[in-house]
Amino acid sequence: MRNNKKDKTVKPKKNYKKAPLMPIHLRVLVAVILGQIACGYSLGISGTALTNAAKYIQINDLWTGLIGAGALIGLAGSMIIGRLSDKIGRRKLLMINMYVLAAFSLLHLLTANLALTFIIRIGIGLMIAIDYTVGNALLTEWLPKGEDSKRQSHLLIYWTLGFIASYLVGTFLTGFGSYTWQIILATGAIPALITAIFRSVFRLPASPSWLASKGKIKTANKVIQKHMGRKWGVPAWLVKRAKDNKNKPKKEISWKILFTKKYLRRTMAGGIFYACQAFAFFGISIFLPILLNSMGITDQKVSGIIYNGGMFVGVLFGILIFNKISRRAFLVSNFLISAILIGSLALIPNMNSMVKLTIFAIFAIILSSGLVLDYPYPTELFDVKVRGTGVGTCITISRFGAAAGTFLLPVLTNAGGAKLAMLVCTIVLLFSFIVCLIWAPETSPQFIKKDETIIPTGTEKIE
Repeated sequence: MRNNKKDKTVKPKKNYKKAPLMPIHLRVLVAVILGQIACGYSLGISGTALTNAAKYIQINDLWTGLIGAGALIGLAGSMIIGRLSDKIGRRKLLMINMYVLAAFSLLHLLTANLALTFIIRIGIGLMIAIDYTVGNALLTEWLPKGEDSKRQSHLLIYWTLGFIASYLVGTFLTGFGSYTWQIILATGAIPALITAIFRSVFRLPASPSWLASKGKIKTANKVIQKHMGRKWGVPAWLVKRAKDNKNKPKKEISWKILFTKKYLRRTMAGGIFYACQAFAFFGISIFLPILLNSMGITDQKVSGIIYNGGMFVGVLFGILIFNKISRRAFLVSNFLISAILIGSLALIPNMNSMVKLTIFAIFAIILSSGLVLDYPYPTELFDVKVRGTGVGTCITISRFGAAAGTFLLPVLTNAGGAKLAMLVCTIVLLFSFIVCLIWAPETSPQFIKKDETIIPTGTEKIE
């Protein structure tokens, strides 16, 4: 006898990662873009502020290096932040961090004490760590497949705009006497507040991939359908994985997993490339006025604008070639060419000032083009269950490099001039070239050979 009851079989939902771009994607993207501008600004502002401070207060190389590196030291907390985001999710952290960053920035107005300023900068760095680690993960887990890595590479445009804006503000903001340097530092509150208000008005959604990885399939589908429509949902492979994991005893994911055979090569390559790049980039960029002065380049405002313009052109160039060459080739060639350029400045000191500045600007273009890899490459190295922890660990390793470069550059410049500072940068860049040549895995799908045994764990299956 025929069963006349309605068929209650639930039609499988379409994979939300295969959807076209929708308003929710743009909301998440704009929220992360604003965060990048605020982060770039807050990191870059210390160099010009400290140059200004030296006009009014006694500040030695030690404090100059420590305060310049303060935010970068705070960024080393990315490993803890990444692990926390893998436990409690992405949204909560991103909803509050910019308010806290703005508050820390405004605290600069209340103190000229160098030790307190250093502590404030560490707090600012910790808030930036949230956007670097958690914002990156949320964007990857919401954007459609194919759009995720492309849009991530574009984030560096906005970070660079924030960084350059800080240089311009710090260079041209004058007229407040001995308080000028504190006001310069406090201006970091402006982009942070704009970002925080946007995220409060246009509230960020939870990450469906993260919810599903925790076995919360129904909640993940509700979030997707609320923002994208009823036909979209969690992909079948992720539902199956969640069901399989439900029947297994839950294992606490620890940092140790990143140093197992499966992830070790990825963790080391991701951390070391990021650290060496950050050493050279932040050391030179944050203390650009000090370095230019030591190089004998007199018009530092114009020279600084040329260098920062080169940095912006470099990011655009990096985006242009991002998907045209393999990730691995990009990394290896970027470090080698950068090392040759900065090395020539260190080893041939008697150049004409214009020749020096031209090579320096080309160096800025090449080194900055490699920044485009900073967001997509570490994210592609790890799968969703360890992505926050993995990316956070890479960023933490990188911040030790950035902090070391920022701390050492004024000390090295004072001890041996620009030649010594640039020679050390050359050695660091060559070291990264060798590491990437040996260890860096290919993660770009179009450049992975069919018979290659190492498949990027960040490339999730799509059904």
